[in-house]
Amino acid sequence: MSKKRKGTELNESRRVVGRSRPEAMVPATPPLAELPPDYSRLFEEVKRRIGQTRLQVTLAANAAMVLLYWDIGRVILERQQREGWGAKVIDRLSADLRQAFPEMQGLSPRNLKYMRAFAEAWPDRAIVQEPLAQIPWSQNIALLEKLQASEDRLWYARKAIENGWSHAILTLQISGLLHRRQGKALTNFTSALPPADSDMAAQVFKDPYLFDFLGTADPRREREVEQALVDHVERFLLELGQGFAFVGRQKLLEVGDRDFIIDLIFYHYKLRCFVIVELKAVPFDPAFVGQLNLYLSAVDDLLRQPEDKPTIGLLLCKGKDRLVAEYALRGLNKPIGVADWETQITTSLPENLQSALPTVEEIEAELQRREETPKARKRSARKKGGAR
Repeated sequence: MSKKRKGTELNESRRVVGRSRPEAMVPATPPLAELPPDYSRLFEEVKRRIGQTRLQVTLAANAAMVLLYWDIGRVILERQQREGWGAKVIDRLSADLRQAFPEMQGLSPRNLKYMRAFAEAWPDRAIVQEPLAQIPWSQNIALLEKLQASEDRLWYARKAIENGWSHAILTLQISGLLHRRQGKALTNFTSALPPADSDMAAQVFKDPYLFDFLGTADPRREREVEQALVDHVERFLLELGQGFAFVGRQKLLEVGDRDFIIDLIFYHYKLRCFVIVELKAVPFDPAFVGQLNLYLSAVDDLLRQPEDKPTIGLLLCKGKDRLVAEYALRGLNKPIGVADWETQITTSLPENLQSALPTVEEIEAELQRREETPKARKRSARKKGGAR
């Protein structure tokens, strides 16, 4: 992963891992003892502002989506009342909308019917704007399904925002008839945002309806899969006990005006070389080879010591039906210079490396086992449920 970086700094004033070049370095985190006394206050203030602004932006997008859902539901409701539309129209509308917006999962016939019910339950758009548009769509569905009275739905919506309830907590409070125990008196509604550290705040960042609506769901899922793979591969390689020593994960690499993130870096003390692991939750792309080559060259240039062997790269990609593992191995078969390093993607290792590194087949088998384990658990759970 890479990002364009703006601005320049004097590298000699910064801590680095290994060596640094005028246009390339692996920054190291300085210890707190070297920082000004009020650094902690600065960190907390910046963290608070980032968290608050992220939440504001996400909830603004959520509000726009909920209001759009109300508008769609209102159009459907009016057409059904005026022209006698039936379920066939909703089914066709859903199919056409999903074809026009294939990345959105919130346009199913079921959800269109929820939109219609939402508009029918709240004829006044002004009421929807506050507070209903400030809670996730799944919570609005829960209010529709579990409560009949409008005043009860509003009471729980406001309480959800005030306390930052997740969907699970909201449904639990409804089941426990909290409104009867606390009283349904509606006070002036002042909470514009749920608490930043609340369950609702955490939930809205992962709301599948919202990220399908924004068209950002797939990249988020890819990152989640990649992070899970990073966790698993790190444990797998260390547990092999074949010489892997952990160096770092998600390591920042600055090259020119670009920032890159290396997924995993190990040092293999038997082979005397660094091993870079790069994971992609998408099918293989030739561009991955160039990216991995950059990482190999940078690690050799900045971290590798004179007695170390050339760095080895391990590339893991999501194939058509399974995760595919391949090693990128470097050769020194050309004259010395920037272009001397040759990186090639191969599916096997030279004989002198096979005893020290796990084979491609071993890695693929381990990753396949990781994918199959959750599926087996689900099948087992279904069997147990059916046997009751």
